[in-house]
Amino acid sequence: MTPIPPAPIPAMGVPTIALVMDPHDDAAHTHAALAAHHPPSGRITLHPGPGTTSDTALAHDLLAALGRPPLLPGRFPSGRQPAWEAATAWVTAQPVTRLTVLRAHRLTARRTERLLQLLAGTGIHLTLVCHRPRLPATLHQALQAVDHAVITDFEAAQHYYDGPPAHVDDVDDVADSVRRSRRWITLPALDRLVSYASCAPLPIVWRHRSQPASLTAHTAWEVARRLADSTAHPRLAAALAAALFTGASFQQLATAGLRDYDDAAAKLALHDRARYTDGCAAYPVPGWARIFMRAAACFARLVLGDDQALLAAPGDLTHLLRLAETAMLRPPQPPAARPADRADRIEWDWREQQEAKRYDAMLGVPEKPSRG
Repeated sequence: MTPIPPAPIPAMGVPTIALVMDPHDDAAHTHAALAAHHPPSGRITLHPGPGTTSDTALAHDLLAALGRPPLLPGRFPSGRQPAWEAATAWVTAQPVTRLTVLRAHRLTARRTERLLQLLAGTGIHLTLVCHRPRLPATLHQALQAVDHAVITDFEAAQHYYDGPPAHVDDVDDVADSVRRSRRWITLPALDRLVSYASCAPLPIVWRHRSQPASLTAHTAWEVARRLADSTAHPRLAAALAAALFTGASFQQLATAGLRDYDDAAAKLALHDRARYTDGCAAYPVPGWARIFMRAAACFARLVLGDDQALLAAPGDLTHLLRLAETAMLRPPQPPAARPADRADRIEWDWREQQEAKRYDAMLGVPEKPSRG
């Protein structure tokens, strides 16, 4: 197993860890903690899956609590799925301010250390609920090194579970989004995602292609929701978001490194040194996409031994297209009159093929027979 470095001790002052003692395993504690779970308000309640003891499984539970699919697609240089790095990135980007962990008396030493690392890296408030009369030795030993408060009264414990009330329209918004979730969103900005093309860049000047249309507030909200629901991988989510506001090809997206995103200025730089399309240029990042860019930047800093690619690695194209199809986001499709065997297939490079045919026609190149 990869060793875990010791977690830094939180700064002195108000304890960032609350230990709630529930000696009789009162259902009121569990119900109150679960009722307080509301990610949009920065409150996460983690109820670890029964029968699991690995720290990776706990990271998957945390990703699920954050509203992300728990598995990360792709291959990783270390051979280890960076689930904790992904969870930390999303906690930082959303942002999450309060994490409540139920069944804390079952935490192993490694799981406890992972949670303390998460606290040290993100500054969240951590509430551990022990449903036993006495603290297990593992948890007792781990908490000796950190400042924490012990809560024995249910009324006092509710202060740590609760937060600002959720917006009354949230339930209606979710129900409405579920009804729309199985409809495709067709976005012209994805036309160049599959393209056969490939400092201090100046702001983008749209000379060689038209600027992607800005998403309406409603479409932006729906796209952001679908991306959040469709993957836990910060890099892939950010890559697809970037494709929408830049209209760039995958090859251009793959040029972005950690230094190419400026969160304060909300700018993303993409490179095209051969000037095949736009040259090296900086793109403004719209508000709806910033959570994904922040998560990707945090993820790039956390994944050790990686090349610090921000959005995509060369082998990620298949995973990126699969994510887009899972989220039901696609570029404009060919006219409806197509062969029956292609009726349900997404054609990613249809527009590119049309452009290539027009270019060949200008040069007098004979048209190739159709593959259909």
